[in-house]
Order: sequence, then structure tokens, then C-alpha cells
Amino acid sequence: MTDATLRSLPTAAPTSAAPPRRDIGLKRRYGAERRFKAYGIAAVGTGLFFLCWLLYTVISQGYTAFWQTEIRLPITFAANIVDPRGTGNPDMATLQRANYPKLAQDAIVAKLGIDPADRGAARDAAALVSANVRAELRDVVASDLTLIGKTQEVWILANSVVDSGVKGQFDLSVEESRRPLNDRQLGYIQQLEQDGALEQRFNWGLFTFGNSSRAEAAGLGVALIGSAWMMLIVLVVSLPIGVAASIYLEEFAPKNKFTDFIEVNINNLAAVPSIVYGLLGLAVFINYMSLPRSSALVGGLVLSLMTLPTIIIATRAALKAVPPSIRAAALGLGASKNQMVFHHVLPLAMPGILTGTIIGLAHALGETAPLLLIGMVAFVADYPATPLDASTALPVQIYMWANEAERAFVERSSGAIIVLLIFLALMNFFAIILRRRFERRW
Repeated sequence: MTDATLRSLPTAAPTSAAPPRRDIGLKRRYGAERRFKAYGIAAVGTGLFFLCWLLYTVISQGYTAFWQTEIRLPITFAANIVDPRGTGNPDMATLQRANYPKLAQDAIVAKLGIDPADRGAARDAAALVSANVRAELRDVVASDLTLIGKTQEVWILANSVVDSGVKGQFDLSVEESRRPLNDRQLGYIQQLEQDGALEQRFNWGLFTFGNSSRAEAAGLGVALIGSAWMMLIVLVVSLPIGVAASIYLEEFAPKNKFTDFIEVNINNLAAVPSIVYGLLGLAVFINYMSLPRSSALVGGLVLSLMTLPTIIIATRAALKAVPPSIRAAALGLGASKNQMVFHHVLPLAMPGILTGTIIGLAHALGETAPLLLIGMVAFVADYPATPLDASTALPVQIYMWANEAERAFVERSSGAIIVLLIFLALMNFFAIILRRRFERRW
């Protein structure tokens, strides 16, 4: 093959290396995304862990508060003690002076078969019964005067120490000097349990009794009524004022520096610590207006001031959510501005307004700091008949019980927390139902 032939043959093109891929950071971005998702899952998991821990702690310590140890005794309502004058129809003053603990002591001594001459044994047996037996037996006789001179089996409260021991809240197996119940009292408790005269029954007193220095006789009755009065006052005061202010600011007020100043301050008031409202209520409602201290009226007014910014913000958001076409259509058909607002915009915004109001009430129900400053930590044993009477509230009652040294009050305070959480959950659940039931999607 000649050189000319070799030159005429096609030659293969030289192979060139592929250009290097440009690093655009995909691996780094994907890694950052995975890390962010892991952080989010860890944050949610941490929150759920502490929430479950909180609920477990409260429920495990407080569920026993809904049961109370009671003793069934055949009480002989001796006429010489209950009705010493022999009238057959004693007045309330006479009934209150009667020596009911003596009746309970005689009944439990006879029930256990103790020799009345053995004063030590009789004293140990009588100590098993709550000191609240005076009020319990008085109410029994007052409700039925025909019991005077007769014997009637009555369930009465056991002492809080007995209740704690039956519930296993302290160790009964330790030596006698290290427990509040002696060996003889433990024997009496076992005898009563075997006879079916000592049981744990549902504790209705937790919801009906007032405050008491004796744990077994302490209840949430006054706190529930006080909270109900305050929530009613908050609803009556905050809802109309908050809705009226929101309608004016959103629909009628001119947009100028003054209204901007008001809007900024409303948003700032929503972030003010609640204790500041307590100081305001103390200065204005108690010191200046001389309203009764520790009354539900003052508490309701203070909580109304605290709830107003929340209701105004929620109401304005609900009004803004109504499409402008609704307003334009109403005005185009000849409606006045008032008719447009009150006949069209406000009804459509009402679900959002109600939802914000319920959330604001739930927030107010759980507040404690402002109520402490206006004196609602008073010891109140009787039901408040009017908002001007002394009362307390659920969170304040929890605070008071948590400061008690007796072990049984720890159980009571945890039980009260469960009741408060149930009320808050129901209010928030009701707000969700309202929002989903009446929500409109434009």
C-alpha cells in the first residue's frame, strides 16, 4: 500500500474526555432537607413526650380524688342530744349545737364491738371518722326531723389519713412509729372492710363541697360557681364591646394615624402579662370604685379587660375574611352601610367571632395571676349567692390546695387540674365544632 493510499484513508477522530459535572449542591441541599425533617420530627416528638408525661403525672396523682373512703354506721339520733328540749321540731340553731361527733363515736364503737370503758380504743376508733361528721349528720337530721330518736344507717366520710391509707398513698407495712395509723386502727379498718362497712365511693363532695381545712371535706363547689359567675360576666361585657369595637375599626373608622395607633395598641394589649391586668383591676375596681374584694364581679371585670384584645383581633379577622364582593353587592342593591354590615357581613362573620370568643373565655378560665391580686385566695366555704359575694375560681383553688402540706391535698389539687383540663378541652372542642359547622369557603 503506497503512501498516497494511506493518506486517502479516513482517520478516526480523536476521543475527547467528557466535561466534568458541575456541582450544584444537590447532595448538600438534600442532606439539609433531611436534617430539617429530622429536627421537626424530634421537636414534635419532644413536645408529645412532655405532654404525655404531664398528663400521666396529673392523672396518676389525681384520678383517686374522684373516689372517697366512707364508713357506713348505724347512727342513733338520740333525742337528748339532737333535741334536748323535747320539742320534736328543733330549730336550726339547736341542730347546729348538737354533739354529733358523740353520736358517731358511739356508733363506731358499737359497730366494732369495743368496750366503751376502754377510752384509748374508743378514741382510736373515733379518729377514723372525719371531723366533718358534725355537718354531715346535721344535714341528715335537718332534711328529716322524724329521725330524732331513731337509728339510721348513714354513710359518713372517713378521715383523710384513713382515705390515703386505703388508697395506698403511704406504706402501711412500716413500723408503727413511722405511719399515721397505729396497729389497732389498721385492725379496725380491716374489720370494717370485711363487714362491708368501709368502701371507696364516688366523691360527689369534690363537686359540691366548699373549701375546708380538712382534705376529705374540701371540694370545688364554690370554685365552680365562682368561675361560672366570672365567665358569664366576661361574656356579657367582652362580647358586645369587642364586637362593636371591631365593627367600627374594620368597617367605619377612617384610615388615619389615630386608628393606626389604636390598632397597634390593641395588638400590644394582647401580649401584656396577665398580672398587669390584676394590678389595673386592684387600682380601679377595688381601690377607686370600692367594689367588694375577692368577688366574682371584680374577677369577671378584670378577666374581661384581659379578654377584650383577643376578641377584637379574632372578630376583625373574621370580618376581613368576608369577601369584598358581598359588600359591593349589598351596596349595589341599595343597602345602606349599616344594613350591609349588620344584615350581610356580620352574620357571615359570626362563626369566626364565636370561635374567637370561646377561645378567649377558655383563656380567661385558666388565668390565676390577676385573680390572686384582687384577693380571690380567700377561704370561702359557703356558696356565693350573687357576683358580689366572696368566691374563688378553679385555678385559684388549685393554687391554694397545692400549697397545703397534707398529702391528701396533693390528690385534691391534681383532681381539680383534671376537672379544669376537661372544661378547657370541651370549650376548645366546641369552638372547633362551631368553626367546622359554619365555616364558609369563598
